[in-house]
Amino acid sequence: MTLEGARERRVRTGGVELCVAELGDAANPTVVLVHGYPDSKEVWSEVASRLAARFHVVLYDVRGHGRSTAPRPLRGGFTLEKLTDDFLAVADAVSPDRPVHLVGHDWGSVQSWEFVTVERTRGRVASFTSMSGPSLDHFGHWINKRLTRPTPRRVGQLLGQGAKSWYVYLLHTPVLPELAWRGPLGTRWPKILERVEKVPRGDYPTSSLRTDAAHGAWLYRDNVRARLRRPRPDAYTHAPVQLVTPLGDAFLSERLYDELELWAPGLVRRTLPAKHWVPRTRPDQLASWITEFVTTHEGGGRPAVTPATGRYTERFGGQLVLVTGAGSGIGRATAFAFAESGARVVAVDRDAESAARTAELARLIGAPEAWAETVDVSDEQAMEKLAEKVAAEYGVVDVLVNNAGIGLSGSFFDTTPEDWKKVLDVNLWGVIHGCRLFGKQMAERGQGGHIVNTASAAAFQPSKALPAYSTSKAAVLMLSECLRAELSGQGIGVSAICPGLVNTNITSTAHFAGVDAAEEKRRQKKSARLYGMRNYPPEKVADAILRAVVRDEAVVPVTPEARGAHLMSRFAPRALRAMARLEPPL
Repeated sequence: MTLEGARERRVRTGGVELCVAELGDAANPTVVLVHGYPDSKEVWSEVASRLAARFHVVLYDVRGHGRSTAPRPLRGGFTLEKLTDDFLAVADAVSPDRPVHLVGHDWGSVQSWEFVTVERTRGRVASFTSMSGPSLDHFGHWINKRLTRPTPRRVGQLLGQGAKSWYVYLLHTPVLPELAWRGPLGTRWPKILERVEKVPRGDYPTSSLRTDAAHGAWLYRDNVRARLRRPRPDAYTHAPVQLVTPLGDAFLSERLYDELELWAPGLVRRTLPAKHWVPRTRPDQLASWITEFVTTHEGGGRPAVTPATGRYTERFGGQLVLVTGAGSGIGRATAFAFAESGARVVAVDRDAESAARTAELARLIGAPEAWAETVDVSDEQAMEKLAEKVAAEYGVVDVLVNNAGIGLSGSFFDTTPEDWKKVLDVNLWGVIHGCRLFGKQMAERGQGGHIVNTASAAAFQPSKALPAYSTSKAAVLMLSECLRAELSGQGIGVSAICPGLVNTNITSTAHFAGVDAAEEKRRQKKSARLYGMRNYPPEKVADAILRAVVRDEAVVPVTPEARGAHLMSRFAPRALRAMARLEPPL
């Protein structure tokens, strides 16, 4: 997407003329987006278009990039001091009376750290969102600490980042980077981004790439060695900072930011399962986090919801999570766990009152927003309407948890065709509908995501008493494995959760085939009592679900008996088959 509808102006500063683009109402809070290397301001086009409805969005081509002019001579023309002059000139031009909210990526972030730590910019920055670009001063202190007080871990961290910084050494060589960018590298760069970084095709990078990259080499030459050798001792931030860390960044180690709170008190951390170029690959999530952070700090405001305190807040804060079967048990516990981690939650259940209660409690726990939807997951048309509504009103789901399920016990010959249809409609087709509809939306958006399907230990543990239930869950497990293979190239993970014996109400509502109503009631009570005695809480399953998403785990047996059965299915299948012949204690 180009910057359609943008208003352009030229800002003169320090012997150069900067090209500045503006979107949105100038009366709204101003958000300044600063691009990195070897980009131009158009790297932000997708994020800018999402922010423009609520903010005055400003983008500018850094000196020597895009449609901004280059300093003459190039050497010495890209120092952090001169880049700070440029930022102040832009800020004074677009928001002379109010501080601006700063967002930087790559070298845009590196220079923005300078803007929020030098005294002459105090009062001009209301907040700063950083991604994939550390402060050179902080980096220098990080290196010095590991050189002067080495430990095996610190040395390993130093060597690891040293390996990731290979390109920095090359950019310091004379002439060669310019020749490479003006030659074959410049030609192949768009395809490299598409293949390695999964950056979607389009009108990015722009035609100025070769010149931008050649000029931008001086960002490194003018600043890196000087600052790393003599980092400033007073590089403390004077504005709130939000740090977004792509977990798959090939150029920067997560460990670079381990001690960042020393320099940025009150730091807010976010993580993304993505590579380096997140403004192009994850614009929805970035826009959501930027909006939340700017709104919180605009005019000294505070969030209107209970702050999220979950252990995965960095990962799920602001993400949209949909959970089916969220009215009770594992589904409700999972909705609460995501809410505690700051996610926006859609609680889906066929029981409207239970879904509404889950959504209400999720908001109290920490979800910035939570909604209840009443749907029978076995109803294809109802699920299609749900998917359309969620996408239109709440957005594309980031994490889908297909959890809704029912229990069915009884021998194969006692299980009627109607029984089979009912259990497969909910346990299997409900998962298929969810994956097909919401998974397709994830894939079409092209910004990754994760699907969690609740299977069961019964998926790999046969039982003469559970032929229909075990079949439905085995199908869910295999569907998850197949879908994981299909979606892996699109950044969408798929996990199958196999809980085991968990203390939920599934046993008290399960159908027992081949017996009368009185006997069914007795067996339901007996099963519920046995599960209660086991007393494995659904909250532990919910924690396993969040951990599976964070780690992108394929198959997750949860309880000890589930893990044991999973191992036996692989290494002692004959013993597992023998156990399947035992009569259940009912």
